[in-house]
Amino acid sequence: MPLKSVLSAAALSVSLLAPGIALADTWTVDPAKSQLAFEVVQAGSPLTGVFETWTAEIEFDPDTPETAEISAEITTLSAATGNQQFDGTLPGRGWFNVNEFPVATFTTTEVSPAGDGAYVANGTLTIRDISLPIALAFTLDIEGDTATAKGEAKVNRTDYKLGAEVNGDTVGEVVTVTLDLTATR
Repeated sequence: MPLKSVLSAAALSVSLLAPGIALADTWTVDPAKSQLAFEVVQAGSPLTGVFETWTAEIEFDPDTPETAEISAEITTLSAATGNQQFDGTLPGRGWFNVNEFPVATFTTTEVSPAGDGAYVANGTLTIRDISLPIALAFTLDIEGDTATAKGEAKVNRTDYKLGAEVNGDTVGEVVTVTLDLTATR
């Protein structure tokens, strides 16, 4: 039997023996209907902002979340709060240092169901070349070929040396990152 036939037969045997293996769906984010935002307390009041430029690659099947592969790239220069002073400070060396670190990334290591359409995406968030574990809790609703997800994660800005010189009373150390995403398959 030629080698090509042996390999084909082996591949067919594996596929017949493993019918439970499913390929996750590939989801394409609709940037016009999606938002990556953040909130931090500044001088005792909430300050909200968005990342205007980001992308995500999503391979996800709600029946087998453990096979999910999710990653995102966030352009740090795109952080905008509408507060001219804060927006002028964020790109600088003391905060995102966009000249040296123009992109932040998130990559999942595991996605687990949390019940009733909720999940937790554990992964690694890298900002300023500092990579730390993070958990993004999210809900997911799929109707036909459209999915909507809403999620939240807490980040300590000082862990990433963001505003390391700024006192926590001036700008809070905990930043809440929120995701409101619409994607199609």
